[in-house]
Amino acid sequence: MECIDIRDQLLAYQRGQLARELRDQITAHLEGCPGCRQTALLESELSTLLEQRLPRHPVSPELGRRLAEGVRAAPAARPTVGRGALRIAVPISSAVAAAALVLLAVRITQPTFLRGPSADSATMVDEGVNDHLRVVTSAHPLDIESGGIHQVKPWFTGRLDFAPRVSFAGDDEFQLAGGSIGYFRDRKAATFIFKRRLHTVSLFVFRAEGLPWPALDVTKLGPLKATARVSRGFSVLLWREGELGYCVVSDIDVAELERLAQKIVAP
Repeated sequence: MECIDIRDQLLAYQRGQLARELRDQITAHLEGCPGCRQTALLESELSTLLEQRLPRHPVSPELGRRLAEGVRAAPAARPTVGRGALRIAVPISSAVAAAALVLLAVRITQPTFLRGPSADSATMVDEGVNDHLRVVTSAHPLDIESGGIHQVKPWFTGRLDFAPRVSFAGDDEFQLAGGSIGYFRDRKAATFIFKRRLHTVSLFVFRAEGLPWPALDVTKLGPLKATARVSRGFSVLLWREGELGYCVVSDIDVAELERLAQKIVAP
């Protein structure tokens, strides 16, 4: 397996979601590849950081009462002994009831803006922030260092199944540092890295079809409409142009990020 294939599977590997044969292949590759081993470590640290910062929503008193009643009503667990170890056998009906209560709790306590189609839209913003965090925490964020846009842009040829339409070569305000291959949700993305003083700005270009594009918080980028959001302290801009999608993320403010986006979409 090649490094890019390994890195695509790292999250599922760390969550124990892969078949044994594939898991063993990845383990063997990580033992012999310092670069992928470092990437795996960063992925693990990032996942831990994100889990620690996920919002937790309190259960309402009424729901708490119903959960308690469900627990009291559930049949007692029956201990069984096998191979010298104590195991707990829970009746299937109890497990189903508990699962239903958990799902009900999630639906009731989850904020309205995270339900239904809008929840998918929120994941677009979260994906952009997570991908940007992977860039800024990576020991080697650039696969190609900038010698100008006419060096960086052709580098993607043959590495993607589309040609990223980016003509902005950087300027004194936003310097082009280089690029790399990344992912946006379930698809490959061209990643362009810009610098704004000491700040890093990530531009992800990817195929737009099949994604739940947000319809709210619309701002104008010349002839195009973009979604502007702030999430976890990061400014995010999302827009489509033809069959391609664009996502720009940084810790600079939205107004500065919009200036860069205007330059990116300029003909």
